[in-house]
Amino acid sequence: MLRCAITDGQYLAGGAGRWTKARVDFIQLRAKTLEAGALAHLGRSILHEIAATKDARTRLLINGRADVAVAIGAAGVHLTAHEDELTPEQVRALYDHAGLAAPIVSVSCHTLEEVTRARDNKADLILFGPVFEKRIDGQVVTHGVGLSVLADACKLAKPVPVLALGGVTRQNADDCIAAGAAGIAGIRMFA
Repeated sequence: MLRCAITDGQYLAGGAGRWTKARVDFIQLRAKTLEAGALAHLGRSILHEIAATKDARTRLLINGRADVAVAIGAAGVHLTAHEDELTPEQVRALYDHAGLAAPIVSVSCHTLEEVTRARDNKADLILFGPVFEKRIDGQVVTHGVGLSVLADACKLAKPVPVLALGGVTRQNADDCIAAGAAGIAGIRMFA
């Protein structure tokens, strides 16, 4: 099962090391309010923590900032499914132009139409949700779409792996896998 820990600008030092030791596959740095320099500094700190862990396999994805991801040599970029967003192909071209290895490009999707677009745009990974709910500051702001829609998204996305997002817990993670998800992603689950 693939696992993606999502963190933000409030990242606490040591988290990446802990996640790397726990064999989390991806860390998505999602810090929308940080300026490029601060985001790059935080990203480098996370990369340092990952590298300091023996046999590390965890990869850092920068949310929405391909420029910062390229500048710090992150493993990839996480994009939204908006039609005006960079495409996975454009992100790969940026990495190639910088002489970097091909990046991992993940895409957040909230509808089956977005899943289809991400698949057709050759995303490497799709984060789909909210499956159960979306919370901000402890309050439910969006109800989940449920496991049957997750199953539909997983079928539609093939061969691109889908990670379930939104209200995923240790108790319901297996239900997401049974619905066809290749793994799980979240903030609270990995806190």
